[in-house]
Amino acid sequence: MNLIISSKLRYVMPIASALLVFGVGSTASAKPMKQCGKASWYKLRGTTASGERADPSGLTAAHRTLPFGTLVDVTNLSNGKTVRVRINDRGPYSKGRVIDVTQRAAKELGFINKGITRVRVTDTSRGGSVQVSQNCQ
Repeated sequence: MNLIISSKLRYVMPIASALLVFGVGSTASAKPMKQCGKASWYKLRGTTASGERADPSGLTAAHRTLPFGTLVDVTNLSNGKTVRVRINDRGPYSKGRVIDVTQRAAKELGFINKGITRVRVTDTSRGGSVQVSQNCQ
């Protein structure tokens, strides 16, 4: 009996290990992420939630849930301009907003004077989009 079990485990264990290591069957990482909503810009002084020194001239942003270091494309839906930013902070904490970007990113997106704009945020590490709320235009 033990010989039969050992023989079967000899084939099952490497397959199970490979599935765990390579994440086969995992749907969470396979789904790309896109989020639509309002963006604002902020002048943070001091240290970000990731421990970095805040830099208004950098291309960084605050997001509630994306891991620090994630690169996202932020597209201003009113003019089509896109900028790639790195998540290094948490927020925004205002209702209806999906991302806070630095002053430089807001300038490049063309909403520095307006302060708030509708955007699409696409996680470039996942390569696509999943609708979060209403349709992006």
